[in-house]
Amino acid sequence: MATIKWISDPTHSEVQFKVKHLMITTVTGYFKKFNVEAETDNAEFSSAGKVVFTADVNSIDTNNEQRDTHLKSADFFHAEQFNQVRFVGNKYEKVGGDKYKLHGDLTIRDITKPVTVDVEFGGIVVDPYGQTKAGFTVSGKINRKEFGLTWNAVTEAGSVVVSDEIKLLAEVQLVKQN
Repeated sequence: MATIKWISDPTHSEVQFKVKHLMITTVTGYFKKFNVEAETDNAEFSSAGKVVFTADVNSIDTNNEQRDTHLKSADFFHAEQFNQVRFVGNKYEKVGGDKYKLHGDLTIRDITKPVTVDVEFGGIVVDPYGQTKAGFTVSGKINRKEFGLTWNAVTEAGSVVVSDEIKLLAEVQLVKQN
């Protein structure tokens, strides 16, 4: 059977991250430029042979220009030297119903670590323009310090400014290519 290729539909997809600030509120950020490519053995998306996600670090947007500049600096992503976040999925396993686990390797800066994310398959439809689309909700957590994002500060009261845990959330719509 021929491999089916899928690419992300950027106008119907979003990739965000959430981090605790001062341990009392959550700040949400987005990667405005990203790409997802997937290959499947069947049109039902019950298996995925390859999933590659890339995000442009320079497209980070937290709705605060000063914070975005800091995130792109050497304190965090060091965008000048490492301008891309990359995840290569290598195992897509069904865990029940429309729920899956996607296992792969995440690279931030020059550090690659194994990561598993939860995937909820939303289904496949043909849009009004005849394109076959598949929808997914992806969620997971990483420890930012494992990827060299170690900057932090402490308040006068002893609270940390930025939590180590980063929550990942993506709504991804893929378009069938063949």
